[in-house]
Amino acid sequence: MTKTRTPASAAFRYPIGPAVGMAESVLSKLLAGVLAETGISRQTYLALQRMVSIGGQATRDQYLADLSEWLDLEQPKANELADGLLAAGLLAATDGTVRISETGTELRAQVMDSVGKVTARLYEPFDPADLETTVRTLERITIRARELR
Repeated sequence: MTKTRTPASAAFRYPIGPAVGMAESVLSKLLAGVLAETGISRQTYLALQRMVSIGGQATRDQYLADLSEWLDLEQPKANELADGLLAAGLLAATDGTVRISETGTELRAQVMDSVGKVTARLYEPFDPADLETTVRTLERITIRARELR
């Protein structure tokens, strides 16, 4: 029986997916605990994060497109989510523009503070430079994966 040798570079690449998946699963459970304490859903948290990531303000159409793309929502669901955030006072709207409200900013800060306490303990034994490299690498992988879709 002939055994095919796998190049070292290929052997390294394949464990990344499962490793990221396992880390995402465990980190999501930690986040779920924090979100349960604040009383908001994961989707609400992610929608606030998306608003901040696009500058804290956008046209409604831009925000809905962003929610659809990044949270993998059909347009009606993205619209429903945005309407819920507006109704809850987490977003404010003026002349076709939506922005994170003071209430949304305060709630996000509360969540980020709680998340920061959990992650500080989690990341404490790691070299900050290693964590920065990991984040940069994952960002590049994300961009590349989105380009390949």
